[in-house]
Amino acid sequence: MATIFTKIINNEIPCYKIAETEDCFAFLDINPNSIGHTLCIPKREEDYVFDLDSKSYENLLNFSKTIAIAIKKAIPCNRVAMSVIGLEVPHSHVHLIPINEMKDVTFTNKVKCSKDEFEEIAEKIKNFL
Repeated sequence: MATIFTKIINNEIPCYKIAETEDCFAFLDINPNSIGHTLCIPKREEDYVFDLDSKSYENLLNFSKTIAIAIKKAIPCNRVAMSVIGLEVPHSHVHLIPINEMKDVTFTNKVKCSKDEFEEIAEKIKNFL
């Protein structure tokens, strides 16, 4: 059965898309730790990030770096943190989280955004790609 992320890639579930390549896809997290919290995923389903073949792993990390640089330019923050936990959805994914302090990456502090706010945030980030 396809994961929720595969359904997003296949346009079966809507998302606030940031970018897409042949191998990777980036979109805003709908339950963000902070404004601009983005998920980067390989298009091929693989549950555990360290089970990705070397090329797919490198593609995901390089893609994530490109997106993180755009996030840093678009969203006021001290840094863009990267977290790879992978328990929420059985599809490898990288969390890119704009942070100003350590509590921003605890996954306990969440922000709420409206549809319009998500769309505006996605456009800001896209403008720096």
